[in-house]
Amino acid sequence: MSIADKQQQVLEELDLFQDWQERYEYVIGLGKQLPPMDESLHTPDRLIKGCQSQVWLEASSSEGNIHFLADSDSVITKGMIALFVRVLDGEPVDEVLTADLSFIDKTGLKEHLAPTRANALNLMATQMKQRALEFAQS
Repeated sequence: MSIADKQQQVLEELDLFQDWQERYEYVIGLGKQLPPMDESLHTPDRLIKGCQSQVWLEASSSEGNIHFLADSDSVITKGMIALFVRVLDGEPVDEVLTADLSFIDKTGLKEHLAPTRANALNLMATQMKQRALEFAQS
């Protein structure tokens, strides 16, 4: 399944919910489904700077594909990073670099988040692409 297909699937799943409370619960549920991130990976170099909550991102590469682990001290923020992990994890590094992540705007989440949390979505996407760039250059 391509990155665009995964994005479309997320949007279709969000459309199933009638109100924003249900959508938030869905996003929080995605965060709870993230594989556990070992506490030893909660280091300053893995923090996504600029987020209101603490968000840690770990990336690894295997056979040209990038794999992400993420965690947050906030359930809604953990759900937000889970959206990106779901879409980008396991994808080829080059495809992550060129992925159009504007699907997050189509979720409508930004309109229902505090400005600092909405900005965090952009920071998450940028940081994931930055990690992919590091693998592409090595």
